Amino acid sequence: MSRIGKQPIAIPSGVEVTVDGTAIVVKKGNKSSTVETHGRVDVEIAEGKVVFSRKGEDKESSAFWGTYRALTNNAIVGLAEGYKKSLEINGVGYRAAVKGKVLELQLGYSHPIEFDIPEGIEISVDKNIVNVEGADKQQVGQTAAIIRGFRKPEPYKGKGVKYTDEHIVRKAGKTAK
Repeated sequence: MSRIGKQPIAIPSGVEVTVDGTAIVVKKGNKSSTVETHGRVDVEIAEGKVVFSRKGEDKESSAFWGTYRALTNNAIVGLAEGYKKSLEINGVGYRAAVKGKVLELQLGYSHPIEFDIPEGIEISVDKNIVNVEGADKQQVGQTAAIIRGFRKPEPYKGKGVKYTDEHIVRKAGKTAK
């Protein structure tokens, strides 16, 4: 049985949650997020909390129970506070700049990499730190992973793009005789 699914989600002030058929709609101001449950769980909104309950007693409905609760919680937290990932660029001549809706990266290749910033994501650059922010947890993480994928950190000198809280295991280089 899901222990996550049992916990009700408190709705913060300024955030509005409604159930529209099988979809859960979360709104704050002009931003909104929708979690489609496909009728696999029952959703109730009572006393400023969102409560989930299982439709059946099988293992699959228990898994969906916790999954949709987690997805709804991520949508509520994303609109209330937002999500942020920070990437660090290490290397001589490696740099990043935001030009309009494009992130321009110079990562040691013969050409600059131009990454179109997706809708709903804000990217800012401070020296060698790239901050990726947005309301959708999955989209923020995916965008950060794509940017990291342009030049993954290598183990000898640590050059490349890494998360700020990531630790790169360094290898010893060649030893001379």
